[in-house]
Amino acid sequence: MTKNLVIVESPTKAKLLQKFLGSDYTVLSSYGHIRDLPSKKSELSLKEQALPYATLAIDVENKYMPLYVSSPEKKKVISALKDKLDEKTTLWIASDEDREGEAIGWHIIEVLKPKKGNAVRRIVFHEITKSAILNAIENPRNLDMNLVNAQQARRILDRLVGYGLSPLLWKKIRFGLSAGRVQSVAVRLIVEREREIKAFTPEESWSLTAHLEKNTKQFEATFQKIDGKRIVLKNEAEAKAVLEAVHKQPFVVDEVEEKETKRNPSPPFTTSTLQQEASRKLGFSVKKTMQIAQQLYEGVSLGKGKSSESSGLITYMRTDSVNLSQKALSDAKSVIEKEYGKEYGLESPRVYKTKSKGAQEAHEAIRPTEISRKPDDVKSFLTPDQIKIYTLIWKRTVACQMAEAKLKNTAVDFLVEGKIGTKKMHTFRATGQVIIFPGFIKLYQEDLDDDKNEEGENILPPLKKGEVLYPEKIEPQQHFTKPPARYTEASLVKKLEEEGIGRPSTYAPTISTIMARGYVLKEGKALFPSDTAYVVNDFLFQHFPEIVDIKFTARMETDLDAIAEGEQNYITFLDQFYPNFHKQIELKNKTVSKADVVIEQDENLEPCPKCGNKLVVKLSRFGKFISCSTFPKCEYSRPLQVDEEKEAEIKALSEKFAGEKCEKCGSDMIVKSGRFGEFLACSKYPKCKTTKTIEKQLGMKCPQCKKGEVVEKRTRKGKVFWGCNTYPKCDYASWKNPKQEKDDSRED
Repeated sequence: MTKNLVIVESPTKAKLLQKFLGSDYTVLSSYGHIRDLPSKKSELSLKEQALPYATLAIDVENKYMPLYVSSPEKKKVISALKDKLDEKTTLWIASDEDREGEAIGWHIIEVLKPKKGNAVRRIVFHEITKSAILNAIENPRNLDMNLVNAQQARRILDRLVGYGLSPLLWKKIRFGLSAGRVQSVAVRLIVEREREIKAFTPEESWSLTAHLEKNTKQFEATFQKIDGKRIVLKNEAEAKAVLEAVHKQPFVVDEVEEKETKRNPSPPFTTSTLQQEASRKLGFSVKKTMQIAQQLYEGVSLGKGKSSESSGLITYMRTDSVNLSQKALSDAKSVIEKEYGKEYGLESPRVYKTKSKGAQEAHEAIRPTEISRKPDDVKSFLTPDQIKIYTLIWKRTVACQMAEAKLKNTAVDFLVEGKIGTKKMHTFRATGQVIIFPGFIKLYQEDLDDDKNEEGENILPPLKKGEVLYPEKIEPQQHFTKPPARYTEASLVKKLEEEGIGRPSTYAPTISTIMARGYVLKEGKALFPSDTAYVVNDFLFQHFPEIVDIKFTARMETDLDAIAEGEQNYITFLDQFYPNFHKQIELKNKTVSKADVVIEQDENLEPCPKCGNKLVVKLSRFGKFISCSTFPKCEYSRPLQVDEEKEAEIKALSEKFAGEKCEKCGSDMIVKSGRFGEFLACSKYPKCKTTKTIEKQLGMKCPQCKKGEVVEKRTRKGKVFWGCNTYPKCDYASWKNPKQEKDDSRED
């Protein structure tokens, strides 16, 4: 007989709780949500499938009543949970402490249907440590239906928006597109930034840098003013005029300004700041950061054998709070004084206030569960990526309670009398910074975004008013103003948080979604929009402006927070949005023509070379292309931009494979270009859909079998790798281009 059944959402979490709670408790995992809105109509019962709202799975006429279904893949999980719940078992819901976790717990109760003899208790904890778990068992609470209703409202709202807009996009643009309340705003931000970049006109300016030296200490001073007035050199002629005026003239120290400043450390990590810093410092994607943080939260074995210690290494990683517990503050102080000395500690803890809209201040920031557990103590038990994230969190947490850094900023103005014309006075300025006391900088400094700069340490020699120096040279340099930087995953998360769009649990899935659906592409760290993103964004902006309106979306997030606090009814919230939205969907279905959305007229296009009719620009899943306006009567098409190098490659391949016959129908095979490069296709398509891969050879023998040729291949998802063309006889494969590696080694 099971006295106590504890249900968590993660199997890793279940193992650790079982170890902490002992044999009186049975801890099982629900493996996430066990019930949700159906992904397809066939998941409903036959009776439910007959309902008029079965496809949407929400009865909008009856207080937005959802049709939840137990996930098909969770049947065995549900059966195992029910088997352990007898009439006298106490049911403990121990899912995560956020809205999603509360909703998971509610769905578990709804599916298991505990009887009168089953006490149901809800426990929450911010860290998976023995003390935290035992404390939670001692202090259970009831399920918070306000949190559940907030999650339900978000889930229902997103279903209403997605199932309303997506079919309209399929009909008016192309099949397979999707739109969402948060994802569409994220796409809009990226589209608008790209348009800013394209519309940007660079402005020219020039700088003059004097290279000076005193007592073997070299430093630089830059031109600032003429007769006390700030001057911007707009072109080469203006720069040359100043250069000629000060050439070989003495630089006289006019003013030396020294000012002590203090710098405080950044707050401990929230979800978004951890994602941003891991992107900047480690190059991790938002998704990867959260996966690793989840592993550290759920627990890692710190040793070998049965006696090995297992514990969660960090606190809950989905949070927007910057609070630290009293224990964490006390432990941080002890570690700082022990490792760095008392002068690096604080008399009283440093307290931070969150800048995030709607932050849950009752929660805690992301921190190590035991601050005394230094990175070196756990390094041997963690993967390389895990130790990188743990080190980042540990350093940030400890640094936020270290003494402020003390710096001395120095600015020296040199006056240079011009030797031509009116002998105007020219001011050159040298600036420097000296660290008097490093404080927290000794351990940690926050990185800046890619589009930000910070002057590094530049120590100036002692200088006094009236001193005269002569520059070794004065160097002119041309500059152009730069366009705004493209968003990175880190800066996009920062922008979403600043605007109050989404919450800690939504940043990673939002970015993953817009990339997976082809709206956003990634090059290095930079995010930029696809052709599809422009078309969909403009369609939504024109016909559904509130869906991509930043303030409207942020206001909805505030309303969801109000529901979670019990200050607003979620039915009323949905009623304020859905009726008007539904009317708009019906109207646009009738009034918007597909041709107005996906076809662009271009007067510069020549007539169709095949039939002489007009050519137009269309949109496909791979981007824009040129097509005959009479399609499908005339099937002429070509890429929007002609790539001469690629055309030459296709022409060469066409000559190489001339005479190749289709294996199925015997017709000619022709070279076509697709998403993953060139391939052979039957000339009778679409009657015959035979295709054949064209292997791209590197011109080198397989390094493993020495017989086959190394060819470029692709995974099902399109990722490039290199392998032997004799596979499966030889299983050689490499993610790195072996020829490139060979060439690089020669250079070394």
